[in-house]
Amino acid sequence: MTPAISVSGLTKRFGPKTVVDRLTMTVGAGQIAGFLGPNGSGKTTTLRMLCGLLTPDEGTGTCLDLDIRQQAAEIKRQIGYMTQKFSFYEDLTIAENLEFVARVHGLPQRRALVAATLDRLGLADRRKQLAGELSGGWKQRLALAACILHRPRLLLLDEPTAGVDPKARRAFWENIHDLAADGMTVLVSTHYMDEAERCHAIAYIAYGHLLAQGSVADVIASAGLTTFTVRSDGTDPRALSTLTAPLRALPGVDLVAAFGSALHVGGASRSALLAAIAPWQSTPGLIWQEDRPTLEDVFIHLMARSQDPYAGGAP
Repeated sequence: MTPAISVSGLTKRFGPKTVVDRLTMTVGAGQIAGFLGPNGSGKTTTLRMLCGLLTPDEGTGTCLDLDIRQQAAEIKRQIGYMTQKFSFYEDLTIAENLEFVARVHGLPQRRALVAATLDRLGLADRRKQLAGELSGGWKQRLALAACILHRPRLLLLDEPTAGVDPKARRAFWENIHDLAADGMTVLVSTHYMDEAERCHAIAYIAYGHLLAQGSVADVIASAGLTTFTVRSDGTDPRALSTLTAPLRALPGVDLVAAFGSALHVGGASRSALLAAIAPWQSTPGLIWQEDRPTLEDVFIHLMARSQDPYAGGAP
């Protein structure tokens, strides 16, 4: 697949702090790619380098076949970038905000273009509503409308559904898939595993370093996790709650996470994990079952392996 984004050795520093460290990543044209990682891992900085708002200190790359260093101005004209912060005029209506954006881009036939975009994203009935009166989900839909008004080839979305209710998130993602079906490439950072699983490919970055990249199935397989689900049989309500701390202290156990009324227990070494949990599998009141690891298991495992080099005030 022809890459819409291809970067190698991408590095960005702010003073003594290296925020993105030799990042190499590819996103195929027409893909929806998820960008995952804990807070402070360099996702936003990477997006800003890709769209020309920041210049890399090291590394090379192209975005839409344009050099991210030498052709940043041309890249900006062909992308839509949605930031985490809602940044439209709250005392203007939805339509007025979009008409303003159309003028900024110097787009022809602005009224027709705005009307078509309102229809496409289901905003036509709210065109006269003030932006400041919108709920979080409708604000995000307005922001997306502004991003696609100039018909970009690439969308960069920075945690677009943070703080949005599940129904609005689902509607937002339906819009994203419709845009991708028309040939638009999307790179979206998210903390929601259900959203990551809707992407064609994902990349996991932790404190500037890329740890995993590929389809969801490939990333899960490459983690090499063995996982078990532990449930209570109901005879002892405290059996499960008293299990977490002892398991986390065992060598060979890399993951212990509560999922509803069960625990997921996992490890990168199957033999070490089986040896660690063997004494606990005969504990009365507990039911153990080996399961396939989920993307959330892998996410938690990768987070546990990753340490913020600047935690605790280190320079």
